[in-house]
Amino acid sequence: MNRRWPVVLAAVVAAIGAVTPAASAAPAPRAACPEQPGVLRCLTTYTPGAARALGPAGWGGDDLASAYGLPASAGSDTVVGISIAFDAPNLEADLAAYRAQYGLPPCTTANGCFRKVNQQGAAAPVPEANFGWTLESTLDVSMVSAACPSCRILVVEGNSPGFADLAETADTAVRLGAKVVSNSYGARENGAALAYASHYRHPGVTVVASSGDTGFTAASYPAVLASTIAVGGTSLARDPDSPRGWAERAWTYGGSGCSAYIAKPKWQRDAHCGKRTVADVSAAAEDIAIHYADAGGWLPVNGTSASAPFIAGLIGRSGHAGAIGPADVYAKAGSFTDVTAGHNDPAGAGKKCGGDYLCVAGPGYDAPTGVGVPNGLAGF
Repeated sequence: MNRRWPVVLAAVVAAIGAVTPAASAAPAPRAACPEQPGVLRCLTTYTPGAARALGPAGWGGDDLASAYGLPASAGSDTVVGISIAFDAPNLEADLAAYRAQYGLPPCTTANGCFRKVNQQGAAAPVPEANFGWTLESTLDVSMVSAACPSCRILVVEGNSPGFADLAETADTAVRLGAKVVSNSYGARENGAALAYASHYRHPGVTVVASSGDTGFTAASYPAVLASTIAVGGTSLARDPDSPRGWAERAWTYGGSGCSAYIAKPKWQRDAHCGKRTVADVSAAAEDIAIHYADAGGWLPVNGTSASAPFIAGLIGRSGHAGAIGPADVYAKAGSFTDVTAGHNDPAGAGKKCGGDYLCVAGPGYDAPTGVGVPNGLAGF
């Protein structure tokens, strides 16, 4: 053997090792709706190129049903409204693929389960399409389906993600019969946004909103409104050693915050925030499976845009939609599963809030996960 060969081989291996991480590094998750001034944005992230055609990647409807102890019975046919921006042209087809994959009954325009309208409530004309918001719509209807296979789904599409247009979509959903309305979008609370607060407050209707996907920061609107159930995010994992079979911790990027504007509701008694604290309750928000044809098939996504419509669906399934508000979640805190691990300070592991409950999960109420995650329908 040539004595130089081992030396050459070692050098080649070292060179390959030096370039491989950069060449094979997975793309970073991307915001489906990049932040823009003066508008709301959907609260979903995804990894470009992660879609696959042959089957789901991420937690599916059966996993969520197991993790949260959902009953076998179908439940109510409550109308769950989805307030969203832009049109999702293939939404019904993607929903059909998701429901078929997890053995859920069809939900179609033909059988009266699915309805999609513009912000005025008409079937046409539809707004323009937008990749990110279409991804959001697909996630929303999938999570409502996973939580409540028997619920009817009403999607109201706004002309834009502006505050006025999305406020009108929420009003239209209520006008057309929704008893619970899910809003999977947000913006940093400010005076301009709060001018539309009344559109998220309807007697006899439960309003749910995502808490955000950038960790502990300024409170997100409309989740921060006292009329809204603010839904935070968790990371889910199987745990065969626990009676539940699952473990859960605060999702690193789930939103929480302390309002600078909204007075402290009397039903919220945490000590270190003098005004409204976000969030109230939480559910899985990381590695969620959806079918999104525009991306190439089955795609894992993240965001409190998953947990909010899931909670909305559970409220619809309970049959108590319209009678449940934020105060009721706190009154029934013992009916939820407490999440005591994790934080939502991506850069500092809890240093951003000084290790406080505002960004670190612990026993009892904490801002990233609220009073906890669902334990069946007991909390609703």
